[in-house]
Amino acid sequence: MGNTATRPGRNEESDVADAVRSDDQAAFAELANRYRPELQVHCYRMLGSFEDSEDQVQETFLRAWRKRDTFQGRSTFRAWLYRIATNACLDLIARRQRDPAVPAGGPAAKNGGGAPSEVPWLQPYPDHLLDLVAPDDSTPDASVVAKETIELAFLATIQHLTAKQRAALILCDVLGSPASEAASLLDASIASVNSALQRARATLRERLPARRLEWAPARDATEQERALLRRYMDVSEHADVAALVELLSDDARLTMPPLPHVFQGRQVIIDFIGPVFEPGSPQYIGQWRRIPTRANRQPAVAAYTKLPHEPVYRARLLDVLRVEDNRIVEITTFAPHLFPAFNLPETI
Repeated sequence: MGNTATRPGRNEESDVADAVRSDDQAAFAELANRYRPELQVHCYRMLGSFEDSEDQVQETFLRAWRKRDTFQGRSTFRAWLYRIATNACLDLIARRQRDPAVPAGGPAAKNGGGAPSEVPWLQPYPDHLLDLVAPDDSTPDASVVAKETIELAFLATIQHLTAKQRAALILCDVLGSPASEAASLLDASIASVNSALQRARATLRERLPARRLEWAPARDATEQERALLRRYMDVSEHADVAALVELLSDDARLTMPPLPHVFQGRQVIIDFIGPVFEPGSPQYIGQWRRIPTRANRQPAVAAYTKLPHEPVYRARLLDVLRVEDNRIVEITTFAPHLFPAFNLPETI
């Protein structure tokens, strides 16, 4: 699972086990924090929420500290932490399902996989934090943050799997664990893990867009993609709705988690967002400024607005874009409360 090149040897494992079981909280925290970035990505895949992933990593470390006497060194410390993190996420998923105020997600939308609007807790994940796990594609842990398994469409779709199917898929197909190791982590039989994995893969084939792998380019943005992003920012700042039309595909899709609205089709999207750019319109929200960023290995734009009487532009929203054939095929719009996680200012 992950970077086998950095796994400790037998004597080192014994030393780690002794350090973990000691009462030195500072030493324990130092050991555990080595795995914080990848554990948070793991929790994020399980939960679909950036904020929940932060909370569950903290919960993982608390549980690990309380259970440190149970670590015998038969597995790596990393695998032990993954087991605790997975179970912490499974517990949260179970609580979500019992809480009627938190929808568990409905059936997937046709022709688009698990719609973000059907996962109201879906949140974006900053690329600069993904880079802490795999600084470049040559590292052994690059698969942990591979684009095709961190994009919003994938994240939204796997939220519709059962908790066990989701865990099996992430452990085996994303992290590369053998079914035997996943079974150990999940306290399940190998047969049940394989069965959950088969059902999860079938669901992905049914719900993910048929051309998913075709719209998963290399991690680094191409110049074409950067140019498209610049045009998107420019036409937005200049309220050029006609130019915006040219950037969208015919069947473009706009969603705004946690709101339930789905706007499908270029003209439908333009009819919805056009009035916000028109002075005098009841929907007008002022002048726009935008800052480029990246989320989930996708291009993203932080948007700020300013009314005529205001001295500064204030954080308004974060658009995460999916690009295909040099056209924007999907815009997922989020509220700005995660701007600090993206190192974005609240005003400009």
